[in-house]
Amino acid sequence: MAESVTVADLVDNIRLDVYYGEDLLDDRDITTSDISRPGLELTGYFNYYPAKRVQLLGITETSFAKGMSHDELLDVMRQMCQPETPAFVISTQLEPPEELLQAAKESGIPILGTKMTTSRVLSNMTNYLEGKLAERQSLHGVLVDIYGVGVLITGDSGVGKSETALELVKRGHRLIADDRVEVFQQDEQTLVGEAPAILAHLLEIRGIGIIDVMNLFGAGAVRSETDIDLIVHLEAWSPDKRFDRLGNGDETQKIFDVVVPKISIPVKTGRNLAIIIEAAAMNFRARSMGYDATKVFDENLNRLIQQNSKKNKSGKKA
Repeated sequence: MAESVTVADLVDNIRLDVYYGEDLLDDRDITTSDISRPGLELTGYFNYYPAKRVQLLGITETSFAKGMSHDELLDVMRQMCQPETPAFVISTQLEPPEELLQAAKESGIPILGTKMTTSRVLSNMTNYLEGKLAERQSLHGVLVDIYGVGVLITGDSGVGKSETALELVKRGHRLIADDRVEVFQQDEQTLVGEAPAILAHLLEIRGIGIIDVMNLFGAGAVRSETDIDLIVHLEAWSPDKRFDRLGNGDETQKIFDVVVPKISIPVKTGRNLAIIIEAAAMNFRARSMGYDATKVFDENLNRLIQQNSKKNKSGKKA
């Protein structure tokens, strides 16, 4: 988990304009993903003022400010410009009030702007900051994007995770991370995985060593991050181990507060794991869209049983 993000990072990633403080961006840190819209503060209420948050002013705030006197507004803006305040953001291509510019210059706080609406820039900044400041968990495995499904491949060391990922890349799918996957929770239902910076685009194949997937297969063979939708666990085949054959198992794994569907695939000589995992991802996607092959099989089986039962009854009567 990053302890802070600089205002310069926020400007670059959200594509904000800089009204004032170009030379201050690298020195201002953002430590929380919460964004403040200072409405009560404009009325002079400062009993609780979240000074550590980015302060976002939209049409409502700037319209209210226009109705205030110069001295009153300057006093409020000076109170809002605390040493720990990272920056002010003005939405909807509005001009920042002169009083805010004066107070920000006195305190050395950047003022940023954007053409985006208040709701849009609020959402974009929150999502970016939550991703950067969220608690992270490092998992052993390989993360691959298969037909838009984020598949985390896990298993003991040497079971063939990286080799399987290489075959999947050759089949047109995209690698996110090999060996170590940095995972964070984006919201109540979404996990996001990415590669540690030192391992980005790299794949380790025993007997060959480290290969750069992007250089060998092109930029379309990699992604920087993806949601984790499905966990595929590879384990050595054993006659004593029972594996799901009908697809009606409900195995899951909880990571942070998110429960992720999980399937276990036996590893045995002659099995093409890449094709099996590819099929598992497609089957998961079909289920997400409402089609369940296991349910169809059960319905067909029940229909056949009913037909045979009717035939047996009619045969006995004859």
